[in-house]
Amino acid sequence: MSDQIVRPYRAEDAQALTDIFYDTIHHVGIEHYTRAQVNAWAPLPKEYQRWQQRLAQWPPMVAELDGQVVGFITLTPTGHIEWTYTHRNYQRQGIASRLYRHLEQQAHQLGLSRLTVDASRFARPFFETKGFVVVRENQTLRRGEKLQNWRMEKRL
Repeated sequence: MSDQIVRPYRAEDAQALTDIFYDTIHHVGIEHYTRAQVNAWAPLPKEYQRWQQRLAQWPPMVAELDGQVVGFITLTPTGHIEWTYTHRNYQRQGIASRLYRHLEQQAHQLGLSRLTVDASRFARPFFETKGFVVVRENQTLRRGEKLQNWRMEKRL
């Protein structure tokens, strides 16, 4: 039986979470975006120091499966979901759903009335299953590449 837990972020998680971000985009994102778009979104080499600072600013909830870090999700104080990533080898196993349940509980405890997310092409269906609706389409420019995502929201 697998032991899956969701716990608060610890500084020693930074490298594993950075790896999950880059590897997910480069291996799962490539199914939905061009190679040039993926490289603009998650440029190599991996920016470990930058991610360590970002994760300290918005500490995520971390999913572990049998002691291995396999995903993370972040809620900002305004109710925005900044990151939701699951390790590429653990996609579609309920990890993101479990993380999301914890995030929604946290949002209720904080008294938030709505959640927002800028969902990528591969994240949009996940958030739709959680009750989010599209507010608008976004076109962002990163390193000369246009990336499409959707601002979505859910009333709590």
